[in-house]
Amino acid sequence: MPFAQRLTCTIDDACEVTGLGRTKLYELIGAGRIVTTTIGRRRLVVVRPLLALLDTNMSN
Repeated sequence: MPFAQRLTCTIDDACEVTGLGRTKLYELIGAGRIVTTTIGRRRLVVVRPLLALLDTNMSN
């Protein structure tokens, strides 16, 4: 399944796709710029807002 069609991804997947490190990714999560959801103990990144953030940053 193409990445853009997924609903969520792992932190590691988000790091790989964006090229960001885990520390920076968690900073953006803490700042509310990346949306996540927690299921049990697992934190998942919501893909659409992640892609929208990347699009916004690329257009600036």
